[in-house]
Amino acid sequence: MPDLQWNKHSWDGSYDWQGHGEEWSKAWGSSEAQWFGSLYPRLHRFLPVERLLEIGPGYGRWTHYLLHYVKDQYYGIDLSMQCIDACRQRFADHPQTRFEHNDGVSLVAAPDGVFDLVFSFDSLVHAEIDVHQHYVPQILAKLTTHGVAFIHHSNWRDAPSSPNRHCRAESVSAQAYAHLVETHGGRVLVQERLIWGKKTTELVDAFTLFCRADSPRHSTTVIIDNPDFMREAEAIRHTHQPYCLQP
Repeated sequence: MPDLQWNKHSWDGSYDWQGHGEEWSKAWGSSEAQWFGSLYPRLHRFLPVERLLEIGPGYGRWTHYLLHYVKDQYYGIDLSMQCIDACRQRFADHPQTRFEHNDGVSLVAAPDGVFDLVFSFDSLVHAEIDVHQHYVPQILAKLTTHGVAFIHHSNWRDAPSSPNRHCRAESVSAQAYAHLVETHGGRVLVQERLIWGKKTTELVDAFTLFCRADSPRHSTTVIIDNPDFMREAEAIRHTHQPYCLQP
């Protein structure tokens, strides 16, 4: 199970960051192709934003794209000091960025009630339910009334697959995550359960889009089961043309 100690050890020393995380976008062809072909279509209704909080930015694989849609301030919080140092160096020319190291469960470094978007992708899939129990109420506290959170997490508990090739958290499910959101004063807008990896046939991952319970956003929850997610990645890999964004 990828507990806190596993995560700290993996991302702050034992993992080879030579590829800066770009290796995880290989199925899409590149991080650029994955951003514009897969992530941006799921987020475009909520961009641009005044302030954005990213949990687990790693070496800035998504930060690089997110910053194009941030008008005022970006916060990145990660349990890996190695990643925080790398991001501070990479985005040193972006005065609106602030990168903070945490203990893997605290978001206290970011102010409450100011973020239009809280984003985490390819990071919290390795976080067990105890970590989400800490993070979810804090995420809701960080959001503005109109703000939303887009969190990529495990659905392993509801769709066990053997072996666990991608080190998914085994105590987390989409249903359990939605329960946490609702218990702590939030409302799930969209929840997408999906396949991850070429050799997986079960819906082992999930994307949950949620907001505060007092948000004026539409209240009907949309549930999507997406067994074609990796086919989507394959199509993007074959059709994407570079957008030539500057770093």
